[in-house]
Amino acid sequence: MDLTGKRILVFGVLTETSMGFKIAEAATRAGADVILANAPGRPSSIMGRIAGRLPKAPVACLSADITMEEDLEALAGNIGGHWDSLDGVVHAVAFAPQDALGGNFLNTPFESVATAMSVSAYSLQGLTRAVLPLLEKAERASVVSLTFNASVAWPVYDWMGPTKAALESTTRYLARYLGGQGIRVNTVDSGPITTMAGKSIPGFEELATLWPERAPLGWDTSDATPVADTVAFLLSDAARAITGQVLHVDGGFSAVGA
Repeated sequence: MDLTGKRILVFGVLTETSMGFKIAEAATRAGADVILANAPGRPSSIMGRIAGRLPKAPVACLSADITMEEDLEALAGNIGGHWDSLDGVVHAVAFAPQDALGGNFLNTPFESVATAMSVSAYSLQGLTRAVLPLLEKAERASVVSLTFNASVAWPVYDWMGPTKAALESTTRYLARYLGGQGIRVNTVDSGPITTMAGKSIPGFEELATLWPERAPLGWDTSDATPVADTVAFLLSDAARAITGQVLHVDGGFSAVGA
């Protein structure tokens, strides 16, 4: 796909194995210019150190707390200092406290559930709203997030399941409200990838071993490029008539039974 001339914000770049980095890599390889962003402190520091390893240097590396409206307003202002419009946004952000994962579903306090929802689901609306004036100035704009099939209940995933269900529903509502401005909103359901975020889920390896055995096309938990390439496709004009969708990039796992 061709992203030449596209201006893309990728929020959630951390290590070289992170989905955010792999998506930024795919986008820049396809010709896009990118601005990277992550949370203040250590995440942004790590992001800055690895940014130079992309095929094309990012225009800027910015920081913002994605749950804070004032931070998002400042982020939009900083992006506006580089670009007068924005063609795409990638939301590669997810977090849940440890007591919301690993089989603790019945005992998780609401405070931990609220944190997971705020960081992983509501933030999609917050980030999109903050940069909306820039998206509206693009001829075609695209917002893409990442999910993990929320149509079923998984072992160990616990409150991240309802959180991802909220993210998927938010995707559909944003698509409904922003379609009139020519802005597409989709999310990609990825099979399990061995990233820092994945490894932080207690029992992740148990979940990940199911994929190579059951996915019709097989699945390599160390290879994020199929997901990254799909996100790049959704950012491109080739996907100009796709919105409000959950695209499954999981080797076909979601299409078959046991």
